[in-house]
Amino acid sequence: MKRVSVVGSSGSGKTTVARQLAEALGIPHTEMDALHWGADWTPTDDELLAERVRAVAAADSWVIDGNYHSKIGPVVWERADAVVWLDVPRHRALWRGVTRTVRRAATREELWNGNREHWSGLAFWRGDESIIWWVWTSHRRTRQRYAAAIDDPRWAHLKFHRLRSRRDVARFLAAARPSL
Repeated sequence: MKRVSVVGSSGSGKTTVARQLAEALGIPHTEMDALHWGADWTPTDDELLAERVRAVAAADSWVIDGNYHSKIGPVVWERADAVVWLDVPRHRALWRGVTRTVRRAATREELWNGNREHWSGLAFWRGDESIIWWVWTSHRRTRQRYAAAIDDPRWAHLKFHRLRSRRDVARFLAAARPSL
């Protein structure tokens, strides 16, 4: 694995696993959220986002995490040699999303370009601005998209790794580490 796309629903652990995988492989990691979100949570124009991602994906090796196919098309997968799909149950993704938002809001952790999560991210009635709403409504759609991609001949060049549990992730990362 030299060029790896890490995907999954919001709250599935994409960034955490991508960082650990990049470290294990000794290659760079890029979080697409960092390329997408400007100051004050301003989304980057889709064309500019695609250009930024193309520049990262042009390298010989990388781990890129994120689900921006609907905005930028197959830019990452056309160059990738592997896809790590974190296919966790909805309740686990929801729990992780909520606990992550609480931690970030409480610590005022800076994310990308000065952005910070707010307590309002827990207000499900705020629609797509709420992590609860977003995980609940997007989980099934995300799962269907990647299940279909595994059998799509367009992606036959990719090695898919479907990880459904913490144990799967631990085994995968242990196998990814080069033996000494």
